[in-house]
Amino acid sequence: MLLIPAIDLKNGQCVRLRQGNLSDSTIFSEEPSIVAKRWLESGARRIHLVDLNGAFIGKPKNDLQIKSILDTIDNEIPVQIGGGIRDLNTIEYYLDIGISYVIIGTEAVKNPGFLNEACVAFPGHIIAGLDAKDGKLATDGWSKITKHNLIDIAKKFENYGCDSIIYTDINRDGMLSGLNIESTVELARNIKIPVYASGGVATIKDIEKLCEVSEEGIEGAILGRSIYEGSLDFRSAQKLADELTKPKSK
Repeated sequence: MLLIPAIDLKNGQCVRLRQGNLSDSTIFSEEPSIVAKRWLESGARRIHLVDLNGAFIGKPKNDLQIKSILDTIDNEIPVQIGGGIRDLNTIEYYLDIGISYVIIGTEAVKNPGFLNEACVAFPGHIIAGLDAKDGKLATDGWSKITKHNLIDIAKKFENYGCDSIIYTDINRDGMLSGLNIESTVELARNIKIPVYASGGVATIKDIEKLCEVSEEGIEGAILGRSIYEGSLDFRSAQKLADELTKPKSK
């Protein structure tokens, strides 16, 4: 079970939002690269970046901070990024500067043909970010709720060749209210590619619950507010997740 620390970037700062509300943000650091180093030294095996400004305006906006984080990581672990990715040139740019995985959310839902093109052009590097509220997908920085069903879209994206899917329950994101295990399991059971859970992780109990269903196809979780506010210790959480999901000896 892979636990992935999130670094959300807004105006060059490391922040956390509540339910995706850009006006309800908490600043945790003025130096995101220092935060990245902290998670690397705590045993993180992947870093999750979100360009929040980019998600709302439709193009990358925190370029200097992203490059600084990559310099700090120095290819020691993979870095994935989402937010404002609307064309193939942006994907190519991110991969060229050292990003390992590019997460396509809004544009994947609004323009599935683009996601298909991306998967063909950059196989193994494209993750679909599916963010849902009450079972319906949201786009444009979660500001718009669509009529699309989560599982139907996930199946389509799997056929396109996505590496994996990150599923976020918007109602729980940043609220420390616990993961939506039921919906995450339902999604994972309906597709064959890996699912990463996001939104609501609060304590070590949430990690335990997630590990219990890991065999359903859930390979990890994105961690945010819990590891910044201290309700969850990242190093201890990853150690426990490894112990609970290690292959059983025959």
